[in-house]
Amino acid sequence: MNCPTLSATITELFVGNIEELWPGKAKSAIHKRKATGQHVITDVGFESDSQADLTVHGGADKAIHHYAADHYKFWQSEGLMARGTKPAAFGENISTLGLIEETLCIGDIFSAGSAILQISQGRQPCWKLNEHTGQKTMAYQFQKTGRTGWYYRVLESGSVQAGDKITLISRPCPDWSVAMVTRARLTKRITTDGAARLARLPELADGWKNAFAKMAIGQLNENTDKRLKPE
Repeated sequence: MNCPTLSATITELFVGNIEELWPGKAKSAIHKRKATGQHVITDVGFESDSQADLTVHGGADKAIHHYAADHYKFWQSEGLMARGTKPAAFGENISTLGLIEETLCIGDIFSAGSAILQISQGRQPCWKLNEHTGQKTMAYQFQKTGRTGWYYRVLESGSVQAGDKITLISRPCPDWSVAMVTRARLTKRITTDGAARLARLPELADGWKNAFAKMAIGQLNENTDKRLKPE
């Protein structure tokens, strides 16, 4: 399938270890550190990276998190981040300039170093993002702005380092931008037909397909109830 020419330089890579970051609360690996040199990518992400709770983070459909460094200037101008805040503030693994949610699609396949990655879903932030950034409303702001970043599954293992190119090589789902699908998932504002179509989209992460299937069923039931109500 023909696809637009999209490519960016991986400016920085970040990996983290499981740590007790907040006394009395669950451990996390959201605190990522700059990674130098070549890093191996396995089927569940960077070999040198960790996730504390695999029920909500990591796994095959959330192997690597990519966040657009383009967004940092907006967070800073809005007063939600200190001036001069650098990438990794959101716990991302890959940082670039020039790739954003509006111009990418679910299912997009990229070469990154010698690895092949596929966009599987946007990010649905939890309370740990609030704690990590020191902003009590950051998870909500992610939802409100759509500046969530996106996750990859790994189609082919390989290795990558900062300075390598990440290049779009296939776009199987041109109708479903990351921005559109993430907004629908987080706000639940989508038509019954749209939710049903996303529930069947092979390239979408299983967790999100299940969520859209529930939305579609819920809307169908709601519409049925409305039709059956007496005048």
